[in-house]
Amino acid sequence: MLARSIATFSPRFVLPLAPRARFASSTDAIEIPIDNPYKFHKCEGPGDVVKTSSEEMINAFKTMYTVRRMEQGADKMYKARKIQGFLHLYNGQEAIVTGIEAALTKKDSIITAYRDHGFAYTRGCEIKEIYAELMGKVTGCSKGNGGSMHMYKGDANFYGGNGIVGAQTPVGAGIAFTHKYKKTDNVCVSLYGDGSANQGQLFEAYNMASLWKLPVIYVCENNKYGMGTSVNRAAANHEFYTRGDFVPGIQVDGMDFLAVRNAVDFAKQHAVANGPIILEMVTYRYVGHSMSDPGTTYRTREEVDTVRKQRDPIERVRLKLLKESICTEKDIKEMEKEIRGIVDQAAKDADADPFPEPEQTFQNIFWKEDIPVRGVELCNSYYPKQ
Repeated sequence: MLARSIATFSPRFVLPLAPRARFASSTDAIEIPIDNPYKFHKCEGPGDVVKTSSEEMINAFKTMYTVRRMEQGADKMYKARKIQGFLHLYNGQEAIVTGIEAALTKKDSIITAYRDHGFAYTRGCEIKEIYAELMGKVTGCSKGNGGSMHMYKGDANFYGGNGIVGAQTPVGAGIAFTHKYKKTDNVCVSLYGDGSANQGQLFEAYNMASLWKLPVIYVCENNKYGMGTSVNRAAANHEFYTRGDFVPGIQVDGMDFLAVRNAVDFAKQHAVANGPIILEMVTYRYVGHSMSDPGTTYRTREEVDTVRKQRDPIERVRLKLLKESICTEKDIKEMEKEIRGIVDQAAKDADADPFPEPEQTFQNIFWKEDIPVRGVELCNSYYPKQ
């Protein structure tokens, strides 16, 4: 077992949005306690004090604020009918994607479910590419083929969004097998929600990963509701970090960026040396399961408002920036203004981009392109242009 330790900061995650302002402090190293203690299952884990820096805290705030604004923009575009089909937003869960990315390199792999827009962004997709994909435009990160649930970035080892509940968890074990086979000392982070935590395939993946000591970190994003069903009604044991039985686990405050980054730092070391580990990120989504769900029929507005006021991940980082004299209120407002402008412009640029040509519907199906593809009706089949 790895001993408890204070995770050391390494500037591995650099945002594409660089701060322009001269900030009030340039402190190199800061030690900040996490807000809520970890809980452990069959392992020792990281300590409750995290070593960080002003640069990391600023980057964390900017990343989370960008993801929040990006999702709010997607909400507006959906209601304006510029986005169609399914749309699952990430509002409230931004500390998870930001903390995970801060602990990894692009040589590590990530695979997740259908709440994937934030992961596409932190893996390196431009905001315009994400919006274009949501709108089905040819300039999208999956060329308009995937939409909200199937974003992808191969050169950053992001294997997407997956629309089938829990299906990404055994695939995550397979990706981890690749890392072990190639002796890369990298890991695969395979995320799933509390709604898929009872899937049989997840437990099969736990077993296989344990037998082969695969370097995989299973992250359960417990946002308290699987669609409209609370975890208390869906799972006999809703301490998901213990559900792997023989697999070590840690329960993490998923609304605390530093707690997440610290836990994933520890988990990566563990997974490379010893095999799988489970991180349960206790979080909350402010919006409904998808755009068809108002999110208020199975919980009260007072419940949502209470979490916003007491646990919001962006507000918690904002308060730390001010408390540690890293930024002033003016600095923060300038960052927010800049990010709002970038996100709004990306939405306009993506909206102006073209849709794919109809022929693209029949591409990316077989290894060799430009072969006949039969349609549902023979008259709608595709034949390559001569």
